[in-house]
Amino acid sequence: MGRKVLVLVFVASLVFSMCSFASAADKVISLKFANYFPPTHMNGVMMGKFCEELNKRLAGKVEITYLVGGTLLKAPQTAAGIADGIADIGLAHCGYSRGRFPVTEVMELPLGLPSGWVGTHVANDLWEKFKPKEWDAYHPLMFATCGPNILQTLKKPVTKLSQLKGLKLRGTGRVGDLIKALGATPMPVEMVDLYESLRRGVIDGTYNPLETLKGFKLGEVEKYATASWKVGNAYTFYVAMNKKKWDSLPEDAQKTIDDFSKEFIERWAVEWNTIDIEGREWFLKQGGQILELSDSEHEKWVKAAAPVVDAYKADLVSKGFQASDVDAMLKFVKARLQYWTAQEKARKIPTAYKY
Repeated sequence: MGRKVLVLVFVASLVFSMCSFASAADKVISLKFANYFPPTHMNGVMMGKFCEELNKRLAGKVEITYLVGGTLLKAPQTAAGIADGIADIGLAHCGYSRGRFPVTEVMELPLGLPSGWVGTHVANDLWEKFKPKEWDAYHPLMFATCGPNILQTLKKPVTKLSQLKGLKLRGTGRVGDLIKALGATPMPVEMVDLYESLRRGVIDGTYNPLETLKGFKLGEVEKYATASWKVGNAYTFYVAMNKKKWDSLPEDAQKTIDDFSKEFIERWAVEWNTIDIEGREWFLKQGGQILELSDSEHEKWVKAAAPVVDAYKADLVSKGFQASDVDAMLKFVKARLQYWTAQEKARKIPTAYKY
């Protein structure tokens, strides 16, 4: 009788162990995705779709909880928050953490970026080509840029470079360097505070893409936009994951996430153009004016902006980069800008500007 009891105990223990193992194996891995954009903005909506569709593909093995509107991390906290594991995945742009991603900040230079679609593809090419070490604490999933930042003002129409003197304009990161080179004063105001800063007259305008006129309702208070896209630079957005968390995922989950992220880039790129077009049309319907620069005036802006590129190169060299490597990277980016601009025309992708 005692022997039978021992056998039963052994069998029961074995069954319990097998059930516990199966339960652990079937346990869903939970990930937190932080996004500071409001849920109604394109970047709020698109990343919601990204998480929803990716969750379906992960088939219950990994579940992403989407935390939008800065509920987990505000924009300036996102880069550090991902690296520290507060968020497993996050979206922000490099301008909010200047110096943390110096190579990727190249897209913030006034290189004549014409659209978000073009910039998004160039930014992803940059990552694939150089894989800069600044991302070692992360696993980047995809990059994007907004449309070209242009001058937007409350009260003063600007069609000449000399008219920027004395203006206080919102601009963070290296975009602020361009504002300064053009003769205005950069103000590092966070997007969530921008509308109120404009309404109260704390600043005179912004250096932002057209989409913000509608997406953040800046066109309700700003009256003029100067189409200065020939010195076009952009904020470089990223969706990146904490590297340690990434390394802990099963290989099949990693492949699913990487594959879907690559698919999603084109959809995101198209949306950047779409919201710039929508921002332009919405602004005009509000009574706003879009001012064009003459060719000769644009040349003055381009000339004034040139030292920003030189300063960027000097900054990277001071950080230990070889001057020849920086030159090669700049040459690569300019070449890809030309390539993707030609592709945009060939594929007849709608754009906010004629070029």
